[in-house]
Order: sequence, then C-alpha cells, then structure tokens
Amino acid sequence: MTLDKGKKGMTVKILHIPDELIRSQIIRFGITEGAVIKCEEVVPAGPIIVSRNLQEIAIGRSLARQIKVEQISA
Repeated sequence: MTLDKGKKGMTVKILHIPDELIRSQIIRFGITEGAVIKCEEVVPAGPIIVSRNLQEIAIGRSLARQIKVEQISA
C-alpha cells in the first residue's frame, strides 16, 4: 500500500521511499525507511498530515503515492 491510501488515525511503517533526493530531504524530519508514523489527517484532494516524535508534517499526494507503507494499526 502507498501512503496516499492512508486513513485518519492509521499507524503505518515506512517500507520504501524510492527517490534518493526525497529520501535525503525527508530524513531531516526523522522519517526514514522503517520509521513508524501516524496519519493525523487526510485532506480531500490535498496533503496527508503525518506525525512522528510530536512533529506534524504535510506530505503532498504525489509524493505520498510514491512512499510504500505497511499498516500497523487502524
């Protein structure tokens, strides 16, 4: 599953971030392959708001479509 399919309240584990440039940028927020994040909000036709370590980050839909995740809990 990809991150753009996430639902509000869902906890997921990042499995794969395909783009090297994106991977190097997103690591600044503590998001790496293997990280567990929570979907805080899913804005219709907008970004996915995720949280990790008490920090919320908005990830655009096009980027979220590229990030492979595994659901941990609903």
